[in-house]
Amino acid sequence: MRRHRAARWLLPALVALVWIALGGLLGPYTGKLGDVQTNDNAAFLPSDAESTQVWRLQQEIAGQDSVPAIIVVEYNDAEADGADLETFTADVLSLPGVVGIPGPAVPSADGEAAQIVVQIDGARDADAGAVVEEIRAAAGQVSGDVYVTGPAGFAADLGEAFGDIDGLLLWVAVSAVLVILLVVYRSPLLPFIVLTSALLALSAAAAAVYWLADRELLTLNGQSQGIMFILVVGAATDYALLLVSRFREELREQGSRFAAMRAAIRGALPAIVASGGTVILGVLCLLVSELNSNRDLGPVAAIGIAMSMAASLTFLPAMLLLLGRAAFWPFRPRHGSSAPERSGAWSRVASLVARRSRPVWIATALGLAMLAVFVPRLDADGVAQTDLFQTDVESVAGQEVLARHFPGGSGNPVTVAGPQDDIERMIAVMEADPGITDADVLADGAPGGDESSPAVSDGQVIVLGTLGDAPDSDGAKDTVQRLRADLAETVPEALVGGETAVQVDTDAASVRDRQLIIPLVLAVVFVVLAILLRALIAPAVLLLANVLSFFATLGVAALVFEFVFGFDGIDPAVPLFGFVFLIALGIDYSIFLTTRVREEAGAIGTRPGISRGLTVTGGVITSAGVVLAATFSALAVVPISFLIQIAFIVAFGVLLDTFVVRSLLVPALAYDIGSRVWWPGHRVEKEELSP
Repeated sequence: MRRHRAARWLLPALVALVWIALGGLLGPYTGKLGDVQTNDNAAFLPSDAESTQVWRLQQEIAGQDSVPAIIVVEYNDAEADGADLETFTADVLSLPGVVGIPGPAVPSADGEAAQIVVQIDGARDADAGAVVEEIRAAAGQVSGDVYVTGPAGFAADLGEAFGDIDGLLLWVAVSAVLVILLVVYRSPLLPFIVLTSALLALSAAAAAVYWLADRELLTLNGQSQGIMFILVVGAATDYALLLVSRFREELREQGSRFAAMRAAIRGALPAIVASGGTVILGVLCLLVSELNSNRDLGPVAAIGIAMSMAASLTFLPAMLLLLGRAAFWPFRPRHGSSAPERSGAWSRVASLVARRSRPVWIATALGLAMLAVFVPRLDADGVAQTDLFQTDVESVAGQEVLARHFPGGSGNPVTVAGPQDDIERMIAVMEADPGITDADVLADGAPGGDESSPAVSDGQVIVLGTLGDAPDSDGAKDTVQRLRADLAETVPEALVGGETAVQVDTDAASVRDRQLIIPLVLAVVFVVLAILLRALIAPAVLLLANVLSFFATLGVAALVFEFVFGFDGIDPAVPLFGFVFLIALGIDYSIFLTTRVREEAGAIGTRPGISRGLTVTGGVITSAGVVLAATFSALAVVPISFLIQIAFIVAFGVLLDTFVVRSLLVPALAYDIGSRVWWPGHRVEKEELSP
């Protein structure tokens, strides 16, 4: 008997120790993910994108992987100091990581500025951001204001902004969760156990993602890393809240902590597995995206959710078994005591739903529909690169200086690749376009080459065209579209690339992804719910309610982004990400509710089961929703408009799902339908046919 009793303690102790040891071993990878990040826009496009093909040809001609930085000098006295500029240029050329400067400094027509194009090593193991910072540090010798902008400058500023992800972002998210857990549990011990479970899951997820990214099996960028951090902390805490709540409930019914944990696992496991599985399958739908950045977010997020489930179903139960009722000190659940939630606020909400089910669901559905009316105000056609940052950064300031003294697209040319025999025709088409100020062939600058002859690779040449508009403006994008149409008629083999073309291709791929992935996510989630609930009507009710909630969230976001934040527009990928996370995550709370309702319905009937399920799960699901909203809100500390927009949409949407959809709309509609909600899996009970 003693040996059996010791064995019961040994297993949870061993599980906890293994997790803690893994956490110590894998924890450092959380801070090392920045070493394997790639934040270059061109790297996110598929290999068959037109701008990607042009970019590859440029690298072949250059003989190396490089990314341009544009140094722009604005003179304080409107007079250039040529000696200073020559010395500075020579110093820049000598910096490690600078692979070349194609030509001398180019003065502006007004004589008040000059620009220098610098090619920086863009290989995966090179730190282009560090080179940009060295150039900026060396600028003090020039008599004027010096800015480093262009693709390398923007990438460096992005890298610096994303540098807060493994520091400030994680600290804010964990702090917010800790405060909420202290309020929910009113215990000094349990919140730290739950947070430890979440952080152990994050360590394991970070190590797995680092291993894959280091071997180039996936591409990790700053936004994917930030979203993974938030998902792991939020999801692991949500699963913990559900398990802990069920364990506390069972401790009141059972005298043994082991019996209570077995009952808690039986009750919580289906909901946690279904919830995690829904999120994993939902985010894996991103694998069909045309954009590498979206496609790789799928497995990154899926790994995070899988680790959250693993820690919540192994480490957390082990710690709860070791501590027993002491985990809830000073409010220990006593065997035989009554559950406080049976007579609290959620009991009154359940009573309202039971008495007025039809008016409740009709009123809430109409309210959500009224908010959804504002969705057309949401401009998701893309934003200028200069609008990406929410703080002052040098790359944006430099772009503004370039626009004041040079043609808008100076330093960021349109790049046309085509047959060597068609050089003249390509130049003629480009010069005829009103958006191009001049065009010329890329000369052979290789050692021993003739700089008066074009650079050629497999019979292909590059023609560079200077844009009259800023490279990230709508006018520049229109120019790229016109060039592609005109060249398709004159030189069908010609391809149009460059930074502006990258944005055009990215926006087009994002729109295509929305049209493909949103229906795919809906289909996947419906199948998962149908299997879980063994019904067709209940999954349809849950899915339709959450889709309505999503559009209501977008309607609110349209108003907030326009009138509060003052955003000129949003990235086309924002609605897609918002949809994937809100449908996959928002459906979780309905899953938590309906699995408990189904369990209760088997004993007391569908309508009483709805009332009982809403009463006992109301508090824990609301806490879970607040936790997830708080963690996603933490994304707003990263001063990138894309992440701020995602933070608002998901946080607001989760709260809407928690307080309206799961609390009122879903239970009221299910109550009105009655036992038919389980069709075709259950026999219709005659006494439940009428509300």
